[in-house]
Amino acid sequence: IHFPDPAPPPAPASLGLRGVQAVELRTADGLALLGWHLEPARADAPVLLYLHGNGGSLLHRAGRAQRFADLGWGALFVQWRGYGGNPGSPSEAGLALDAAAGLDWLAAQGVAPARTVLWGESLGTGLAVRLAAERPEALGAVILESPYTSMLDLARLHHPLLPSGLLLRDRFDSLSRMPAVRVPVLILVGGRDRLVPPGMGRRLAEAATAPVQVWEAPEADHNEIGRAGGIEAAAAFLARR
Repeated sequence: IHFPDPAPPPAPASLGLRGVQAVELRTADGLALLGWHLEPARADAPVLLYLHGNGGSLLHRAGRAQRFADLGWGALFVQWRGYGGNPGSPSEAGLALDAAAGLDWLAAQGVAPARTVLWGESLGTGLAVRLAAERPEALGAVILESPYTSMLDLARLHHPLLPSGLLLRDRFDSLSRMPAVRVPVLILVGGRDRLVPPGMGRRLAEAATAPVQVWEAPEADHNEIGRAGGIEAAAAFLARR
């Protein structure tokens, strides 16, 4: 499931990122994790808690951080345990603690729940749905980019001959948690996503009880949604909220 880049990412300034600072996040089980914090341009701008995918490190999200800065948004990019020089080993339970640490950090900085937006990328969508279901009072909205119904569904899709139900320890079951999400949700899918079929995002939308919108980039593969207009779709969604 996890393909981390173990090398610590360069300092944000050395990558040319404006207004991005490295911060330390403390998890409930005692880990000190690296995160990147981007100050919002104005007091009413959204502040995103960004939960990244299963590969790379924060280095591979530098372009996304710059796009958010250009829009005037604030953001906290959480780098998972075991990624980019962070201590620990990734697991579903551990990553859930990492995501919660990010949400707590934003709250400690005085970011109001109404301005706080969870943005899950691929693997991170499972953590975003879980956190939104557990702490709806702390959020204003959720954005899910290339979301899956569950890791078990993905395993059975890509490895149909394996006994995935016996082998898979971390299920990341977003479909069962989706009805508990109480804030507006935007689901971004790629019409040509070969890793996570866009139908999984639509199934999550069908399971939602909160207001939900599905936006599709018809020609986009798994990692192409942002470049195909997904960020602009997210900006329009947040402007309406």
